[in-house]
Amino acid sequence: MELFRTKLKTMSNHQREKLAIAVRRFLLKHVSQTGGHLSSSLGATDAIVALHSVFDTDRDKIFFDVGHQSYAHKILTGRHKEFSTLRQWNGLSGFPNPAESTHDPAVAGHASTSISLALGTARAFCLQQSDGVPIAFIGDGALTGGQAYEALCDAGNSGLPMLVVLNDNGMAISRNNGGVAKHLTRLRTRPQYFKMKRAVHVVTDVMPPIVNRTIRGVKRTIRDSILPTGSLFESLGFTYLGPADGHNIAEMVALLNHARDLQRPVLLHLITRKGKGYLPAELKPASFHGVGAFDIETGRGTSLGRGESYSDRFGNTLCKLADSNKNLVAITAAMPDGTGLMPFMQRHPNRFFDVGIAEPHAVTMAAAMAKQGLRPVVAIYSTFLQRAFDQILHDVALESLPVVFCVDRAGLVGEDGATHHGAFDVGYLSQVPNMELYAPASLAELESMLTRILSEEQHNPIAIRYPRGSEGDYKLDLSSNDFMIRPATKAHIAEPTAIVTYGNMINIAIAAADEIGASIVKLNRLAPLDINAIQNVLPKRFAVIEDVVHAGSVGEKLAAPLAFNLGNTLPLHGFVAQQHKAAGLDVDSIIAALQEAWQV
Repeated sequence: MELFRTKLKTMSNHQREKLAIAVRRFLLKHVSQTGGHLSSSLGATDAIVALHSVFDTDRDKIFFDVGHQSYAHKILTGRHKEFSTLRQWNGLSGFPNPAESTHDPAVAGHASTSISLALGTARAFCLQQSDGVPIAFIGDGALTGGQAYEALCDAGNSGLPMLVVLNDNGMAISRNNGGVAKHLTRLRTRPQYFKMKRAVHVVTDVMPPIVNRTIRGVKRTIRDSILPTGSLFESLGFTYLGPADGHNIAEMVALLNHARDLQRPVLLHLITRKGKGYLPAELKPASFHGVGAFDIETGRGTSLGRGESYSDRFGNTLCKLADSNKNLVAITAAMPDGTGLMPFMQRHPNRFFDVGIAEPHAVTMAAAMAKQGLRPVVAIYSTFLQRAFDQILHDVALESLPVVFCVDRAGLVGEDGATHHGAFDVGYLSQVPNMELYAPASLAELESMLTRILSEEQHNPIAIRYPRGSEGDYKLDLSSNDFMIRPATKAHIAEPTAIVTYGNMINIAIAAADEIGASIVKLNRLAPLDINAIQNVLPKRFAVIEDVVHAGSVGEKLAAPLAFNLGNTLPLHGFVAQQHKAAGLDVDSIIAALQEAWQV
């Protein structure tokens, strides 16, 4: 396939179409065996073949947004022989990865970053006098994220040669919502435009080149009168091309060559079909967005059916609680299906809000709702909630507002890898002032915690973190206390030992503790963490098991109980000396604390 990439520029458009079909069949064959992101990659294949026909990724840089659209790009850039290892241990990543190939200029697991990356590259190329062209290949779902518009505004104003390819299929993972989605729908569904476009093609196909160019110029004028839709992008400084058929390679190649020749910021708007070329994925694109192994003939999964997941239990519990609490509202950021909120959306549509890939907006909006007496529940994957840390801190915590954060995909997530692990939430949420953080270890505990929190009067932000998938062998509900102690099941070999853990790691901890004869301290509340109470029940020899990074972890906190810092509150305004004293960081406070602890 690498050979095809080098020959694409000399191929006829008919040959390119045949290659695109072969690439689709290839990735369908392998993804059906390994699992992966299918619908988005099938829909982007023709556009990627067209891009590689015009641009050279040894010099030009393609930034995919989000990166799960890039499978055809991986195949065309020499990784076809490794495709059977997709998303497997030591195999190909499901996202672009510079460590994997020089044709991947950046990691791309989170949305709305491509235009910023392309503009940064354009500015570097300008300073280095390089003739390379940076390309942002962005889905319309990623265009719901605020960073994309920050970058569009700056890029259009820059005047630098760069290309934004808008892959518009009307979807992120689920159907897109919001004003931008409606705007793009108007662009792609005006019957006058497409009727005129078909008529022009019939004429121009038989006309001499000079007449052809004149007619196409007239066509652009008529298009602009029918579709004043490029004005959004043109007002930001872009030359707008389209909307074009994202499955017509000949049309795309012509437009891409034109875009390159313009030597300025260009936005090419492509209309594609998610799941293109595989009927089950075309009919149910959301179901085939991220799939496990499946049978190509039937489209049915070949793995055993999964049990109820934490996301399922969360969504069903929230539905029941909303039946009796009319102030309860649910908010998500383009993840109604993944977070288990589809039943809530169907049962309480007026109290369900999908804001698109806009996590900061979701959190600040929830803060305002809480101030007006509603009970907002914000359900976002751990890896994506990272992008709203400032809003959690500034808009929710500083006023101690009663927002509930349900943090899905906490801990390790499997095949999606480093860009999607929820390995930082314990560290960053536990340092937020006034925040309570809970970690259920079973479905029953999740339901119990959520029910208790939403049934009581709340005066501060609360987060519940839970993993992807379903529970393990531990199915009890021991969530009524901040922590519980499980005695050793056999005699200790030496002096008493204990394992401290929480969440889904309880299953590994139990297996290890039973083997070596250790007791277990299972934490239910991680913040605020009552270190003194926990240390009082711990033997001298203990270990902490948790699937998060070390910084900010429970293990780090238990290892350094005598530490001087800002604690879990931020001092009010005043002189720095006053703030030090309020936090116990002045000399007198530190000396007094050390004398008491060390009995000096």
